[in-house]
Amino acid sequence: MAGMARGIRIQYAGAFYHVMARGNRRERIYRDDADRSFFCEALGEACERTGWRVHAWVLMGNHYHLMVETPGANLVDGMKWLQNTYTRRFNNRHRLWGPALWRPLQSDLE
Repeated sequence: MAGMARGIRIQYAGAFYHVMARGNRRERIYRDDADRSFFCEALGEACERTGWRVHAWVLMGNHYHLMVETPGANLVDGMKWLQNTYTRRFNNRHRLWGPALWRPLQSDLE
C-alpha cells in the first residue's frame, strides 16, 4: 500500500540472504566490463569489512543478485557501504552525480 513503511529487516548471525538491487529508474548500473570489475572489487572489500561469504552472484545490466551469508547481523550496514562505495566509483568514472542504485534494496531471508 502507498505510504506504508517497510517492515523491519530481520538480521542475525549466520543468516543467508538473497539480495537484489536495481539501478535507479531501472537504468544500467554497469556500462562495460570495467564497471563490473569495480563492482566485484567493492563486493570483495565489503566481504573483508563484514565477514560476509558470497555463495552466488549474477550481474545483470540494470541490477544484481547476491546470495550472501552473514556471520554477523550486519546485512544492512554492509549493503549501505557496498552500494554507496560502488555508486561513488561509478559516478567518478562516468562523471555523473546522484544515486546509481535504487533504494530500498530487496532481500529475502533464505
